[in-house]
Amino acid sequence: MIVKGDLVTRESYNHDLLFRVQSVDGERTVLFGEDFRIEADAPLKDLKQVTGEEYKRHKRKVMDQEDYSYRLFRQDYQLLKEKRDHDSTEGYQVDNKYFQISPRVLHVDGDQLFLKKCVQLYQQLGIQVHGTHMGEKEMPLQISALVDKIQPDIIVITGHDSFSKNKGSIRDLRAYRHSKYFVETVREIRSKTPHLDQLVIFAGACQSHFESLIRAGANYASSPTRINIHALDPVYIVARIAYTSFMDKVNVREVLRNTLTGENGLGGVETRGLLRVGMPFPFHNDQDDDEEEENENDLSSEKI
Repeated sequence: MIVKGDLVTRESYNHDLLFRVQSVDGERTVLFGEDFRIEADAPLKDLKQVTGEEYKRHKRKVMDQEDYSYRLFRQDYQLLKEKRDHDSTEGYQVDNKYFQISPRVLHVDGDQLFLKKCVQLYQQLGIQVHGTHMGEKEMPLQISALVDKIQPDIIVITGHDSFSKNKGSIRDLRAYRHSKYFVETVREIRSKTPHLDQLVIFAGACQSHFESLIRAGANYASSPTRINIHALDPVYIVARIAYTSFMDKVNVREVLRNTLTGENGLGGVETRGLLRVGMPFPFHNDQDDDEEEENENDLSSEKI
């Protein structure tokens, strides 16, 4: 018997994706993607429960993909760091230690488990983040107060989405489960901060209406070809922007290279980085005072 929380695949889709059962209502179920940001409906008779060795094989494959993407980002991060070191000393090999003020990220997610995974990755990448779980339909109503409270430099609006050809054409916003609410949320944010480089926005989930999200004011969005995107994709886009100097533009193609989905599922417009570097680094005798001073002044320590 299949119940809420079980891991399943769909026979009608050749068991292509792993889902979590979100709810069961009679013979119908609502499914959330286990690794991808898709929401779907399915009859109970179409589902196959996934356990044991089959689940372990799936998780190993996903972890290999995530590890590969993380290694790519580490390589790019090292190049960015070398450029900062060079620029901060004007090319001279001197022992000037600098501090950096990294952007503050607000990540609003319609999936609580995905939010937890994303926050863990942000922390692993050394990025300060405020994570909030919120239903997609509530996002347009609550985002304004949340932005006023957090005062972020980067905002991620994501959760679950899907396109249904039975509800309309691929251009029809009404044919998408949650794209409408993502668009309304982005518009609400842009009504307060219209400049694309003053506040950077990523918006969307699996199969989202990419064009509407970009027109609404998102810097980056999903999904140009209406494919599924990985749960961690927004984090890698944010990380590239966060570790790029405000003096430099973020190359769209390069930032998409580090994601698990790539340019078929993600896209965006030219955007400036948000990292600022300063010097000299404030040294103190007492180590505890050092740590407290760093927190008070929002001086980010590099963790990658």
